[in-house]
Amino acid sequence: MLVQNVSKIRVGCHRPTRSLLITNDCSMAFKIFSYLKDFSLVFLSSFLFVLSFPTFDLGFLAWVGLLPLFIAIKGKSLKYSFLLSFVCGFLFFVGIFHWILQVPKYTLLHHALLGVHLGSYFGFFGLSFNFISTRWGIIPALFSSPFIWVSLEFIRSNLSFLALPWTLIAHSQHQYPTIIQIVSLSGTYGLSFLIVMVNSGLTSLVWPLVHHPHPHPPPSKGEGMGRSFASFASKVGGGKRPSSSLSLLITTASLVILTLLYGYLIISQPISGNRIKVSLVQGNIEQIKKWDPRYAREIMQIYAELTQEATKDQPALIVWPETATPGSINQDFRLHMEVINIARKAGTYLLLGSAQHQKFTEKVTRGFKYLNSAFLIDPGTKLVRRQRYDKVRLFPFGEYLPYKEVIPWSYINVRESSGYVAGKEYTVFNHPDFRFGVTICWENVFPDLFRQFVKSGAQLMINITNEAHFGKTAASHQLASMSVFRAVENRIYVVRCANTGVSCIIDPYGRIIDRVKDEKGQDIFIRGVMSGWVIPLDSKTIYTRYGDWFVWVAMIGSIMFLTVAALKGGKR
Repeated sequence: MLVQNVSKIRVGCHRPTRSLLITNDCSMAFKIFSYLKDFSLVFLSSFLFVLSFPTFDLGFLAWVGLLPLFIAIKGKSLKYSFLLSFVCGFLFFVGIFHWILQVPKYTLLHHALLGVHLGSYFGFFGLSFNFISTRWGIIPALFSSPFIWVSLEFIRSNLSFLALPWTLIAHSQHQYPTIIQIVSLSGTYGLSFLIVMVNSGLTSLVWPLVHHPHPHPPPSKGEGMGRSFASFASKVGGGKRPSSSLSLLITTASLVILTLLYGYLIISQPISGNRIKVSLVQGNIEQIKKWDPRYAREIMQIYAELTQEATKDQPALIVWPETATPGSINQDFRLHMEVINIARKAGTYLLLGSAQHQKFTEKVTRGFKYLNSAFLIDPGTKLVRRQRYDKVRLFPFGEYLPYKEVIPWSYINVRESSGYVAGKEYTVFNHPDFRFGVTICWENVFPDLFRQFVKSGAQLMINITNEAHFGKTAASHQLASMSVFRAVENRIYVVRCANTGVSCIIDPYGRIIDRVKDEKGQDIFIRGVMSGWVIPLDSKTIYTRYGDWFVWVAMIGSIMFLTVAALKGGKR
């Protein structure tokens, strides 16, 4: 009897312990599964965004790119939602900017720091979304998303020397002329707003099907089918807030329809005016040769021959790329005269880039100020020095070291570079037949800088650039895709002349008319000439006149959403 009682006590004591172990194991397994699911969704979002941009160019994926991220962060804590969104941004940016690793002295440490900086914008987006969601509701959070996204894109694009308006979500749509015409009204940020709005609308449809905040108890045998059907219908209808979800869907659909209608009406109109022929010379000079005196004669011979080939088309203007000459025509009189003789022999105006020192180097002469400039050569006279443009927006760490007296860059292995100084004027060049502006290198990615030339009277814009530093990567195609938006924003032709490509002509509707390419269709790291027609235009769009007005609307909207959410009090 005593033995039986003791046995019962032992069994009774062991059952809870075993049950507790099983419960802990299940809980741990569930947490691991939950983490795997969340980070898989995060990876999927970043992967979809990378595929949306050149050279993959699957731009339609951007319209669903945020959907996995929204599902991953909804209902999570603020810290965890920030982490998930940050990881998404980090993976996206280190993937999209992989080509920077080709730049001398740029290391994996620098690439990781770039990912941390840019990824934080995604992090703050996820944090803001979840803050509004937990305190106000999922539908207000989805409504607020495009406002917050655009505000953060603008901050990223204008934050001092860290400003980088590269791969805005709207840039993924460069191949779709109908959808991008809206940027002539709102700027590129307006299209980013629309893409995020569509992602929000789709999330409001999908979310009730994948989220189960209050699981029902198992139904009895007699009511199983009826309850299951009712539950599914409720989820598809938006759960407890079908009217709010419906308003989001109606708003999104209306914006998409209006955007497509506006785009169709615009591109159906012909572009009229006096046509001017322009020739582009793509020298394809290797970066290791450009600044080596041993190759100076070879380089000038290549440009002379290509220029003579271009004269067969009788262009009004021939364009060479950025830093085309092996030295500065401002300092080297012999080189100066050689360029003038080439223009005279061609019998036409010549636009070229000429700099005093190569970028991405540490060889800096103390006290000497370098310039990266564009010059217009008149074939009938000597160089007209007043028709010179000095690059205004320098490339940080490549052409200058920002705040070098204050920030100890040496701790992350960043040394003083190049020593260029910025220009001060948005010069408009005067050709006998038209007026045009010139941007150098990455200046084309800054929409507000670009429109200053058009506001000042430029009827045509020319971008001269050298991307040989980046090798055969996506860099050149990404830059060309952003030039498409500069053309549409200001409704003006954009001519792009690059040392190694992509050299092309873009019409005011963002369509690439033609580009320098070989018989296989390759357009980078090839040598060649292309001639095409452009029409100088005096068009002044709403964006040209008023700039980023839409961004300020988005910022005010973001502040309002966040303020109301803060006043709502505790969690829902």
